[in-house]
Amino acid sequence: MALLSFERKYRVRGGTLIGGDLFDFWIGPFYVGFFGLTTAFFASVGTALILYGAAIGPTWNIWRISIAPPDLSYGLALAPLAEGGLWQVITVCAIGAFVSWALREVEICRKLGIGFHVPFAFSFAILAYVTLVVVRPVLLGAWGHGFPYGIFSHLDWVSNVGYQYLHFHYNPAHMIAVSFFFTTTLALSLHGGLILSAANPGMTDTYPPKQDEVKTPEYEDTFFRDTIGYSVGTLGIHRLGLILALNAGFWSAVCIVISGPFWNKGWPQWWNWWLNLPIWS
Repeated sequence: MALLSFERKYRVRGGTLIGGDLFDFWIGPFYVGFFGLTTAFFASVGTALILYGAAIGPTWNIWRISIAPPDLSYGLALAPLAEGGLWQVITVCAIGAFVSWALREVEICRKLGIGFHVPFAFSFAILAYVTLVVVRPVLLGAWGHGFPYGIFSHLDWVSNVGYQYLHFHYNPAHMIAVSFFFTTTLALSLHGGLILSAANPGMTDTYPPKQDEVKTPEYEDTFFRDTIGYSVGTLGIHRLGLILALNAGFWSAVCIVISGPFWNKGWPQWWNWWLNLPIWS
């Protein structure tokens, strides 16, 4: 069914969480809703505050613009705008925009009559962000433990946290997260390559000869059964991809939230329990 004709199927009343018919409208092809308006509000205010922070800062170099969190001496208190207060307000705007966007996705899912898998998946990205700028700083007792909003400054923060715990890649949750990230990439590359090979058959001069018809999912299943002995199937590969991606985000949040609040030594020391097992002696 053509996309334009399908729009009539879901441009129906209802499905809203707040506001009812008052906010149940579209701007062009985009559904707005109450949470569409709150997303636009928080995103606009947050962006304006970032520009204001750049204006009062030392540079307009896009690589070096940075909105830093308050100094550790402020603890969990509110700070003056020029001394970290901007970072605090921008963080509130960012969380407001992200959560509003997820709830808008929920409304769209309700209109389409589909499951809530997309907003559920997006919530893991929100969890990772909130862990970095709210949960971990609160556990450590100061907003200053959040990361700065900037390009180079953010990269410097990541590097400094890694060195703070010596070899951060010895963090067991970090190991799990990286494994899921790489496996997600592997699964996506295999899936994408297979779909393209089935949708664009005969792109080489090899056997079989060039054909024009698009292959069916049975060909895709057969390829992986012949290659690795098992095919997870067309629905299964998307379930697998979702599980892998969500685990990558989840364990990323775990690996940083345990660094500091629950483990403040070098991560190589954590593995002493393995070296001290009786089997080695």
